Amino acid sequence: MAEGTDVAPGVAVRLQRPIDPRQDRVRGGGAADDVVSIVLYGDYLCPYCRRLRPVLDRLRQALGERLAYVFRHFPNERAHPGATFIARAAEAAARQGKFWEMHDGIYGAEPSLDEEQVLAIARDLGLDMDRFRHDLEDGEVARHVDEDLADGRRNGVTGTPTLFVDGVRYDGAWDFYSMLEALERPVGAQVKRSARVFASLPASGGLVLILAAAAALLLANTPLAPYYRLFIESSFSIGPPGGALTLTVGAWFSEGLLAFFFLLVGLEIRREMTAGSLTDWRAAVLPIVAAFGGVLAPAAIYLTMNPGPTAPGWSVPTATDVAFALGILALLGERVPVALRVFVAALAVVDDILSMLTLAIFYPHAFEAIWLLGAGVATALLFALNRARVYAGWPYAVITIALWIFLHAAGVHAALAGVLLAAFLPTRPAPAASPLLAQAATALAALEHVENEAKQAGDEKRRIEQEPIWDWASRNLSAASERLLSPADRVERAVAPWSAHVILPLFALSATGVALDVDLSSPEARAVLWGVILGLVIGKPLGVLLASLVAVKLRVAATPDGVTLRNFVGAACLCGIGDTVALLMADQAFPAGLGSAVAKIGVLLGSVLAAALGAAILAIDLRSRTATPAVREQEV
Repeated sequence: MAEGTDVAPGVAVRLQRPIDPRQDRVRGGGAADDVVSIVLYGDYLCPYCRRLRPVLDRLRQALGERLAYVFRHFPNERAHPGATFIARAAEAAARQGKFWEMHDGIYGAEPSLDEEQVLAIARDLGLDMDRFRHDLEDGEVARHVDEDLADGRRNGVTGTPTLFVDGVRYDGAWDFYSMLEALERPVGAQVKRSARVFASLPASGGLVLILAAAAALLLANTPLAPYYRLFIESSFSIGPPGGALTLTVGAWFSEGLLAFFFLLVGLEIRREMTAGSLTDWRAAVLPIVAAFGGVLAPAAIYLTMNPGPTAPGWSVPTATDVAFALGILALLGERVPVALRVFVAALAVVDDILSMLTLAIFYPHAFEAIWLLGAGVATALLFALNRARVYAGWPYAVITIALWIFLHAAGVHAALAGVLLAAFLPTRPAPAASPLLAQAATALAALEHVENEAKQAGDEKRRIEQEPIWDWASRNLSAASERLLSPADRVERAVAPWSAHVILPLFALSATGVALDVDLSSPEARAVLWGVILGLVIGKPLGVLLASLVAVKLRVAATPDGVTLRNFVGAACLCGIGDTVALLMADQAFPAGLGSAVAKIGVLLGSVLAAALGAAILAIDLRSRTATPAVREQEV
């Protein structure tokens, strides 16, 4: 299933190329220990880089030799004609040991610099002008600027200034105190920084999920098991004890917390259907057909082995964990074709839809149809709010809580309320940048004017933040900032890190705590175990491959670009990694007794085998193609 972080795709949170004094222009950092660093990707003609310079100078004064300041070139020639020439001029001055003098001279001059003014700065610095002009034309100087520019692009730099503090992208405020806090690293800032770096790792969500599952298995198979069971099975009530909202802790994790996860799944499905890989039916056919094959084949294998009372477990091996699958693809590096990642992600979106339909249709518990009327009314109200363009969040939250209660009372898995909310959270067209820029610039200019007036009047005790202009400016800045994201985008950004690193691990902690000393002596138990394992390891990839082959042969679907047969097989095997929904299916299929524990053990074992098999096939394919680049396998 899909998981997310608060890191935008394609943005490198960590600095891809570490600071190298032999290549980088470094100022300061000569302290014996506790050195902190700022890497600035800058453009000498960028007005915002100039605005930031006094803050950086103040930081250097405050931290002294503890601060290593690194300037890397990122000239935007299209926006600032002549920026590349000035960057090369700074590097030409570095050939004579005067990079920072040239750097300061350029920033100290008027912003509308031309070549003659740059040459005048070089003369004033006492540079050998013949050598300087020669170095300006030197290919090595140009190559240094180009390498900085390429490094910036690899780090996701799209504009200047872009800052990295201690090797981690800094997206905080550019004022002195905010940046000083980031550099001095108080405990809170260190925790936030470490969490952000960890969350940016492709497999971080999967890693936390594995640790939670391992902890649950440990707790369930040690002397701590009674305490673990007591916690998971203890009751927690909202409202009167024993009422409709009295559930066990495990049930709250399953139906309550997973609603947030399903909200993200719904938002992902909606995005893919409106602006992603499911918009063009030709591009969408292959993952759609493959997803259906990936559900039908494992279900068929399971039912072949379990035709009797254990047949309800057919859904357990049908769900795919895209977080683990994409994490493994990411760990294998950039040599994995992008089209393969897109295919797996799109397949998982369709798989999500099928899993939710399975939960809603096949596993209602104590079904009470009358409550579905209330759920229908709540859904209609969400639709009405969306059509009325209500962008405030609280009405959606209130109605979704009511929807959750109605679904729970009806006997339908209440976490599906998150999917319905995702369908109706409002989106907005992307705003034009110019009006928002004017709004933000006006607010900041007004604050700057009041601040300058106070300085000129010598009124050092005047508190600008207590002036009416401060409140007006802050409201305008907040409005401009909030308009960049729709309510759906803001919800997704807020919930995604919690879902990946808290909600899903808590569910795994409650759902995977099965005793491994399960009695497998009965034929039914062994059939469930092997049905789930073979469904994941053999059925899932077999269904994906056969369905894809049929779709391609019938010419209703196109193969992903640059994807070979072998790495397609490897990706299909990765789709056999079961996930949180597979564990949820086990609980729904076997609400009491041995079957659920056996099915969960099958999910865990089958997922490990599928992950190992898929990773091995992909790794072998990548090694063979690297060793013999002239050889290409037949495409899918």
